[in-house]
Amino acid sequence: QVQLVESGGGLVQAGGSLRLSCAASGRTFRSALGWFRQAPGKERDFVAAITWYGGSTHYADSVKGRFTISRDNAKNTVYLQMNSLEPEDTALYYCASDVRYNGSSWSVSGYWGQGTQVTVSS
Repeated sequence: QVQLVESGGGLVQAGGSLRLSCAASGRTFRSALGWFRQAPGKERDFVAAITWYGGSTHYADSVKGRFTISRDNAKNTVYLQMNSLEPEDTALYYCASDVRYNGSSWSVSGYWGQGTQVTVSS
């Protein structure tokens, strides 16, 4: 059974940091992995993606310079280091596999995790 399990969410004050992890099991993901987030009442938005070999990363404009995506293929795990957090970053964060950019938006053709809540207080 293929699973993506996120962890590391929580409550943090504005300006603080969190590190999210997403552990994959059931198969080795030789594909781009990514993070998305969904705030209450809003659509799920792309946050960051990383290629299988880790040589290429992509970020939403809203998180550039503050968030860093990385992966450890030996552990089948992808990470999202989030610094200088803002209340606007409050959302449910999901990891996903087989992430692709189609020229205008990011899509997922693989699996989704169940999400981890990040809440940033002002």
